[in-house]
Amino acid sequence: MKIDTIRNTSSNKILFHCIIWVFFVLTSLIQFYESPFRINNDFYVQWTTGIILFYLNYFYLVPALLLEKKYWLYFVFVFSLILLFMIIRINYFIPDFSEVRHLRLRNMPPPEDFKLMYKGRTPAVMATRQPLFFKIGPSFFYILIITISAIIRTLTEFYNNQQNKLIAETHRTNTELIYLRKQTNPHFLFNSLNSIYSLAHKKSDLVPDAIVTLSELMRYMLYETDNKTVALEKEINYIQNYIDLQKLRLNNIEDIVINVHGDTRNKFIEPLLLISFVENGFKYGTDYKGAAHVKIKIFILENSLDFWIENTIENYVKDPENSGIGLVNIQSRLDLLYPNAHKLTITEDNQYYRVHLNLELDKIQTAI
Repeated sequence: MKIDTIRNTSSNKILFHCIIWVFFVLTSLIQFYESPFRINNDFYVQWTTGIILFYLNYFYLVPALLLEKKYWLYFVFVFSLILLFMIIRINYFIPDFSEVRHLRLRNMPPPEDFKLMYKGRTPAVMATRQPLFFKIGPSFFYILIITISAIIRTLTEFYNNQQNKLIAETHRTNTELIYLRKQTNPHFLFNSLNSIYSLAHKKSDLVPDAIVTLSELMRYMLYETDNKTVALEKEINYIQNYIDLQKLRLNNIEDIVINVHGDTRNKFIEPLLLISFVENGFKYGTDYKGAAHVKIKIFILENSLDFWIENTIENYVKDPENSGIGLVNIQSRLDLLYPNAHKLTITEDNQYYRVHLNLELDKIQTAI
């Protein structure tokens, strides 16, 4: 975050707090609407000490004591501050009942500031009020201030903690996703180079075409896949180019089919999401004679994508250490990017290996 942004945010917070306090103070002045120029000194002291108590509690007591579960120490400090402010007010600013009683016995009127606090009441009524309640009554103002301050700070801390957890989780997920994407690149490259090597080994005239096709694939991987999403049309073209590259090295390509149905315009998908299925299809669906059975169907309806691929398992010898890297990779990426928005079904029998992926394209987690 830029320094100017931080300063503007702090200035806005200070201005907001000032406006709120001015509003509350002005609202409390309604009780003096009959004599607005005869406000007693205790009114100013009450709000000044209340504001001080609010920010002492907000910035120091709640984070240092209450949120650290030092409850007894917190209540001791709060009680001490309230007691200190009450002693100052009672001894120096709140009108004294003993003074009122003394004046009443001498048939003298009470002080003007005292009358303003209890307008419309007679000295006799004022003198009969219990002094203890009169003295502890103003402390409820401080208790209210403390309660509001503690609630606001606690909720603020909770919100900030949740935001920090979300940022940390997003960073972790982003790091994991980058790692998975980078895994896809060498995995693809190994398979593509293997195809070109096969052509070169046979001294085929198709090697230049294969290199051109590979360069198109590499250009896509370099300039498109750093984005969070890519156009679905470009992703399908990438798959088409990969299939064309594989066809160059095979002897029999009659059973290599890809059909795309639906409107691909204005649709977006995670880069290189489907290529692992296609790679595995050619890896395990090609027999020793150079014939492959790989059938792909892509169907798009509104924001839903269905991807089917079927291949034979002629060349399937499981390697516990290296096989399945692509499928584990794609499952992890689906869980990260399309939580509750995808369904992956994999089935196999003695002859065929089938994959069906349903994807809700508009529910990708682009915030990652």
